[in-house]
Amino acid sequence: MKVVILPEVVDYILELSGILYEKEYFGFEETAIKYTDALFNAIKTELPCKSPKPAPAHFEKFGSGMYYAMFKRNKNTSWYAFFNIFRQDGEIVYYVRYISNNHMTGQFLIEK
Repeated sequence: MKVVILPEVVDYILELSGILYEKEYFGFEETAIKYTDALFNAIKTELPCKSPKPAPAHFEKFGSGMYYAMFKRNKNTSWYAFFNIFRQDGEIVYYVRYISNNHMTGQFLIEK
C-alpha cells in the first residue's frame, strides 16, 4: 500500500503551521510545526488502516468517486483526508486530493 499526497495538499500543510501560529491557536511556532508534521505523518501512515467512507457530493469539486477518513487531533479539531483508492501495478494506492477540518467542512459530513 502506498499513500500519495497531491502537491497542493502538501503545500497547504506546510502553510498551515504558520497560519495556526499567526491566529494564535498555538503560542509557539515550534508547537504549530509539530502539530502539522504529526498530521502529515498520520495521513501518510494511518490512512490505509482507516475505514474509508464515501465522500459527499459537495467534495466532487476536488475529484469524483472519493472517500474520506477522519484524523482526530484534539478534543476540538478533527481533520479529514479526501482521497481516491486505486490499484497501480498490483499495489493499492491512496491518492489524497484534499484535507480540511471539522470547523470548515463538518457541516457537510455525517460522523457516526
